[in-house]
Amino acid sequence: MIEGEYDFEAWMEAVKGLENEPEKGSRCEVCFDKRFEVSAKKALELGEKSMTTTLLVSPLKSQVQLKKSGDIFEKKHGVKFIAVDYRSGGGTELQSKVTKEEKLYRQDYCGCIYGLTMQREQQHRLMDEMFSPLSKTTLPSSIEERLEMYKKRVQLEDEDKKYKIVKEKFLNYRQLSFKVVDNKNQLIPAYALSYSTLPRKKAQGIIEFKDKNIHYFSREEIKFITLAHFNLSCGFEYKRINELIFNPPSFNEELKFRDNLVCGNYDLTPIIITTEIPHVKLTIELDAKTYEDVREKLIIL
Repeated sequence: MIEGEYDFEAWMEAVKGLENEPEKGSRCEVCFDKRFEVSAKKALELGEKSMTTTLLVSPLKSQVQLKKSGDIFEKKHGVKFIAVDYRSGGGTELQSKVTKEEKLYRQDYCGCIYGLTMQREQQHRLMDEMFSPLSKTTLPSSIEERLEMYKKRVQLEDEDKKYKIVKEKFLNYRQLSFKVVDNKNQLIPAYALSYSTLPRKKAQGIIEFKDKNIHYFSREEIKFITLAHFNLSCGFEYKRINELIFNPPSFNEELKFRDNLVCGNYDLTPIIITTEIPHVKLTIELDAKTYEDVREKLIIL
């Protein structure tokens, strides 16, 4: 399919009220109609007399719906729609085989935000393809991590080096929001390390005691450390919490520090970094998700 300038707002208006339709439902038909119209106009503009769509190879899409939309625009615009059933005769299995052999990335959704939302909800996963942190940190199983891996793959192929791409299951983490306020509702600059979680997203209490460089909160096993201790432990030179927020260490560096601090690979304790340790009643709000996920890993042979 050759796409011209696509009017996303017009598409949103066209599928309004169909957001919860399942795959192969009426939302897909509307989407095909809008996309094919753009493609047909672009084909005419380029002097092409025929068009097709890669959606014909997807097992998630209806061949009947696609052919119906294509035939309508063939009659309307005079652009022949070529509908080939690439999935029959073992085509779907062949796609998977070739994808694996050639080590290609294969997207598992069509690109529709509504379809992706429902798919991720059924998988009990976040729709993390659609957002990135303000800090520009490369998060596990993110688009950015995949791009880095596939750039490395191209480099290895250019150097004629052998490699394998394997998949691994792991516990992923995304922090959606976080703040600490004092008893006067004043915001305290603070940073929560990766894999910090609160079951009820909110905790109130005070710091009760200190052991070595760790300050223990009265609720939810929360631990506070100073920015100075974090710098000393990791060799960093952060002067303010805001620097840490907008230019944090790598994900792996945070995990290494967490492991050294609490001595456990499965710890989900909130570890909060502040410039000074506050000795007043605090309210901590932390919305974070952990979920089973799969990511790709590059192994150089």
